[in-house]
Amino acid sequence: MKRFLVIVDMQKDFVDGALGSKEALAIVPPAAEKIKSFPGTIIATFDTHFEDYLTTAEGAKLPVPHCIFGTDGWQLDAGIAKALEGKSFIPVKKRTFGSVDLPHIIASCALNEAFSIELIGLCTDICVVSNALLLKAAFPEAPIIVDAACCAGVTPAAHEAALATMRSCQIDVING
Repeated sequence: MKRFLVIVDMQKDFVDGALGSKEALAIVPPAAEKIKSFPGTIIATFDTHFEDYLTTAEGAKLPVPHCIFGTDGWQLDAGIAKALEGKSFIPVKKRTFGSVDLPHIIASCALNEAFSIELIGLCTDICVVSNALLLKAAFPEAPIIVDAACCAGVTPAAHEAALATMRSCQIDVING
């Protein structure tokens, strides 16, 4: 069985930048260890906004510029980047919470073989849950796994609520 690891938005702005948190900082070491030892295909999503962010629908509701393409905050967290050194991975830029390209990328890499998908990253209650639900809808028979110890939400309560939602949608939540 093929295995995919989707690293969701482990970018500087979400770890210790504009929207960073102590919970996000805390998941970097376990996420880095998981990445280093992962034996399958790795995909990393990048929340990608532009200078016009504040004029977008998201910017109107979350008026904190973040992950602006080309800025330091758009880059991967240093610990995650180090864990990826020497590994090949597929970068996926996304302009909103969930990537509609992700299921197509995984299907093309799977080549009609059975597979599982594990997700880690930020934020559990926004981008992780969005991508997990998109993947579950695209691949209802594939195991979709979220490692709670390698995810953090906007708040601890929001993290737990997102994990409960994913469990309700038959996504396997481990380590949490």
